[in-house]
Amino acid sequence: MKAFLIVLDSVGIGAAPDAHEYGDVGANTLAHICEAVGGLNLPFMQSIGLGNIPSILPNGIPLKGISPAQQPNAAFGAMRERSKGKDTTTGHWEMAGLVMPRGFHLFPQGPPSFPDALIQQFEHITGRPVIGNKAASGVAIINELGIRQMKTGAWIAYTSADSVFQLAAHEAIIPLEELYAGCRIARELCNPLLVGRVIARPYVGEPGNFHRTDNRRDFSLPLPEPTILNRLKDEGVPVIAVGKLDDIFAGSGISRSFHVENSKGAMAAVLEVARETAPCLCFANLIDFDMLYGHRRNPRGYALALQQADHFLGELHCKLAPGDLLIVTADHGNDPTFTGSDHTREFVPLLVSGPSMAGLNLGIRDGFFDVAASLATYFGISQATRGLSFITPHYADRP
Repeated sequence: MKAFLIVLDSVGIGAAPDAHEYGDVGANTLAHICEAVGGLNLPFMQSIGLGNIPSILPNGIPLKGISPAQQPNAAFGAMRERSKGKDTTTGHWEMAGLVMPRGFHLFPQGPPSFPDALIQQFEHITGRPVIGNKAASGVAIINELGIRQMKTGAWIAYTSADSVFQLAAHEAIIPLEELYAGCRIARELCNPLLVGRVIARPYVGEPGNFHRTDNRRDFSLPLPEPTILNRLKDEGVPVIAVGKLDDIFAGSGISRSFHVENSKGAMAAVLEVARETAPCLCFANLIDFDMLYGHRRNPRGYALALQQADHFLGELHCKLAPGDLLIVTADHGNDPTFTGSDHTREFVPLLVSGPSMAGLNLGIRDGFFDVAASLATYFGISQATRGLSFITPHYADRP
């Protein structure tokens, strides 16, 4: 009895009703990628109802190349986020049962972006100066300030449209452990401000050829209350995190972690878990869509990543035992054809595969926390205060 919750990071499927509050009216990650590449072939996700979702959305746009399935092999729907924000932490936390009605603290574009007191404390404790101190694309700010950082040994500190304090450093100038230690210091200093994440962004290379490494680490705000992960773990159900989820949840409620910073490694880890027989929740994030293609506004790269994920999901589905549950969704949007380089406030797809789920229209779920409620139903533990389950009790016993 295993449940797999697979998050396709940033694969939104149309502007949410409150998209105007975020400047995201007209965004549609999936439909616009399909259009940009002349149609997309995702045979497995098409078979389980991905192409059926636009018809249930207000102003839904058909997915070019992904026709609605006449008899979907899974349940299909969409989810609207209730928390304030459109970032990774907010989305994943809400799936796990939390709501952030006020949202995390956002820094201004700058420069300067960060309060003087915060920067002064950070410089005093770490003994290194800060440069940057503005909102920027991670690749762009390394190209802009990398030479200066190598000469001075300073931290490159920057933010984005998300609630983040990011520190970039060349691995040959500031060793990884010192970078991580600096991030832990920043994490403590940022806690009173309710900053969602402090992120280590190491890079290597020579001037004119800098590139970021897979040694990124995220340091999340401590969780305000227990999640479905904590409740499952307390009930003796192992919770296996794959990707960057151990960082997103600050290790809380996680029994075992495969920490990888790319989708290839995450997919391999999930397939490894699928070969095991013990009951568990396997919660995985596939990061490449967002990190490599959404923020860099590369619809063709994004499309290729979707095709790779479709093949992976088909392979995973073949390994499921009778009664196992597969949930495929996303945490926010990041339309690579949209303006800017930030996340977009969108509905996210919901695909649920398992016994007696074929063809069900789950409609639009009013909160990502319906995922947490459904996992509680599946594993037979008491419901939390938020969310409505989209599966019925005794699900695993159904033929």
